[in-house]
Amino acid sequence: MNKITSPQSVMIGLLLLAFGCHSSHEHNEHEATNFPVTHAVVKDTSIVREYVCQIHSINHIELRSQERGYLDNIYIDEGDFVKKGQLLFQIMPKLYEAEVNKAKAEARVAEIEYYNTKSLADSNVVSVNELAITKAKFDQAKAEVALAEAHLGFTQVRAPFDGIIDRFHVRPGSLVDEGELLTTLSDNSKMWVYFNVPEAEYLDYKIATIKGDSAQKVQLLMANNKVFNQEGIIETIEADFNHETGNIPFRATFPNPNGLLRNGETGNILIKEKLENALLIPQKATYEVLEKRYVFVVHEDGKIEARQIELGEELPHLFEVKGGLKSDEMILLDGLRKVRHNDEIEFHPVSADSVITHLNLYAE
Repeated sequence: MNKITSPQSVMIGLLLLAFGCHSSHEHNEHEATNFPVTHAVVKDTSIVREYVCQIHSINHIELRSQERGYLDNIYIDEGDFVKKGQLLFQIMPKLYEAEVNKAKAEARVAEIEYYNTKSLADSNVVSVNELAITKAKFDQAKAEVALAEAHLGFTQVRAPFDGIIDRFHVRPGSLVDEGELLTTLSDNSKMWVYFNVPEAEYLDYKIATIKGDSAQKVQLLMANNKVFNQEGIIETIEADFNHETGNIPFRATFPNPNGLLRNGETGNILIKEKLENALLIPQKATYEVLEKRYVFVVHEDGKIEARQIELGEELPHLFEVKGGLKSDEMILLDGLRKVRHNDEIEFHPVSADSVITHLNLYAE
């Protein structure tokens, strides 16, 4: 037999259901408006500035022919490491050898004439002026020998320093002119790395060096996104700023003992800069309006104040605050889109150290 439910029972059930739903809604809304807040943290930390750079050999020169002639031989190959003084190219020397022999023969004639004249001058047969003329001819002949030998020596192209040979521009049998490019030679024992620095950062660097800080060490991020295993030192700064970019070129020198770096490579210079007593807040605790940054400051009574802040450096997940906020003031950590200026909220504090730890801050 079916049980008949009275109208009063149905009404009571509906009221209980409605009350339960209303209570649950009030509870969920209360939980949703219980916002986490935290404080800014003061820490000594550091930032890494990054600059696009170009890498050059400490010595990178063109090897050119000093004489005209046929290229007789090449004694090295492209990419070879050569030592200072090593023979690299030989221009056919026969014509220049003949010039040396001719000059030596003429010098011998002038020498004989000089000594004959000297004997006569010692016997007062010829004048002193005539002896001086033959002496000058002899000296001129010796100079011609030295000149011919120099031209002969120029047929051999030798390495002026230790380095790596680049691509050849000629081949054996080529007719080369005086001054023609043969190849280039790079000394990669050290590398000069050039990068451009904005004016404000240049001023910070110069002020630090004036205070007596030691030469700044830098690192090199290579094209494969790995950091080079040697540290560099900033050694020179060029004289003038580029008026179009507002930058000035710096040069850092890196040792290159294993020859990993080559002339013409690119990368990024990494400069580590210390921040002392930096006031840090999570980036997610800020919002932007018309290119200005704001935070919600939460007072003890739960009232919210929208406040503009002045930002300094940007770190991973964090901002340095230069003005507008004190370290003992609470700021809203989450739910920034759910509140407005002058709203009152319920909140619970979250440790600043705990917040920063979860944001993966690497502080010193």
